Amino acid sequence: MSNTIKCYGLIFDVDGVIADTEPYNARATIKVFEDLFGVKDVKRQDFNAGLGRGAEEYIKAAARVHGLNLTNEQVEKAALMRQENFLKILEKEPLPPFDGVLELINAALDRDDFKLAVATSSTRQISEPTLQSAKIPYEKTVYITGDKIRHKKPNPEIFLLAAGSMGIAPADCVVIEDAPNGVQAAKAAGAKCIAVTNSTNAANLSEADLICDTLTQIDPEMIIKLIDGK
Repeated sequence: MSNTIKCYGLIFDVDGVIADTEPYNARATIKVFEDLFGVKDVKRQDFNAGLGRGAEEYIKAAARVHGLNLTNEQVEKAALMRQENFLKILEKEPLPPFDGVLELINAALDRDDFKLAVATSSTRQISEPTLQSAKIPYEKTVYITGDKIRHKKPNPEIFLLAAGSMGIAPADCVVIEDAPNGVQAAKAAGAKCIAVTNSTNAANLSEADLICDTLTQIDPEMIIKLIDGK
């Protein structure tokens, strides 16, 4: 009978869902704007339009705010410097996971009717140290990084690839997201979406199927009911 069990997919974003990387990302990138471009008044909120869309879009968001017209080469150089800065910060200040993350991951891993994926717009070089720092058992999941896709969120490519790699239809998957771009990508992929208000308020996440303040409020049975429409 085991081969007739319906399988559900649970897809985790990393930044802002698994761990609070955003302060680190912002600090790392603010330093890039100071060191590389001589701009000293960049603030964390200047990156908001690029949240969840990968390093280059994150950098371009603040560049637009400050009237900088960067070449592709400048953006690539800035992204590399940002990564170096981020890893230096992470080395000195390890990141714990958000409350409820490990509990939900382990509860799903313990079940025969769940498969898990980690899907992030970040590169492997920057997301893997984050996962290791937060002690996430990502080696037991499908692991998709931004360098494996061509189109960033809100394009659904990353979540379609994650679902396909798990062998589960997107309609039988739940994506956990924290940013509007990610919610849009999940819905465009045909998946259900749980949004957690770690990075922005509930009003900005209103397209999600379920909004929560913490993943301590979520368990596998809730995910099954969300997917099956019960």
